[in-house]
Amino acid sequence: MNNGLRILQRRRAVALDLARQFLDVPVANVSDCMSRMTAGGPRLRPMHSGGRMAGPALTIKARPGDNLMIHKALQIAKPGDVIVVDGGGDLTNALVGEIMIGDAAGQGLGGMVLNGAIRDAAAIRQGSFPVFAAGVTHRGPYKDGPGEINVAISIDGMVIEPGDLVIGDDDGFLCVPFDDVLALLAAARKKQEIEARMVADIEAGTFDRSWVDATLKRLNCFVET
Repeated sequence: MNNGLRILQRRRAVALDLARQFLDVPVANVSDCMSRMTAGGPRLRPMHSGGRMAGPALTIKARPGDNLMIHKALQIAKPGDVIVVDGGGDLTNALVGEIMIGDAAGQGLGGMVLNGAIRDAAAIRQGSFPVFAAGVTHRGPYKDGPGEINVAISIDGMVIEPGDLVIGDDDGFLCVPFDDVLALLAAARKKQEIEARMVADIEAGTFDRSWVDATLKRLNCFVET
């Protein structure tokens, strides 16, 4: 097998109807339920006009500044898929622009995440198709490879396996491992309910902050009186 230049089959993927249930759950709530230990890095920000993303990952490991395998992924992606590209975080050359994003949107894909740069930022920013990227540059990509499709990748220490759930909103994006999706959906919904009650208590003037003093006491914090 030619490591560095290969296209593999995705063996499993989170069901699209299950993935889309995460569109109603803030990424921050899911992150909290993952003990705040997982993140794709603060550099990757939403480049579109706004809106949430959720779908199974189609992963790509690309040579920095080269988008050959992204073009191939657009040929084989299924509706709802989120193309996730480890481009090494390089911002020298854009990996995609308006044309490729338009192609992805037209195919009904779920979004695109790029540890690299985009171009045609104004056009992408005006659209609702979810795009997360690390930066912007006018310099275009190369198309020579190498690259790999449907391999495990890592973005800022967060491992993404083919078929894992990828979610995103204005706070950033997050990978939910395939085996944890159902449990984390239930946990995140429960947290959402708790936070809704907290907001209601704040509005009613009955919000309980007693835990603050209890925590300071446990930590033996000196409080001058």
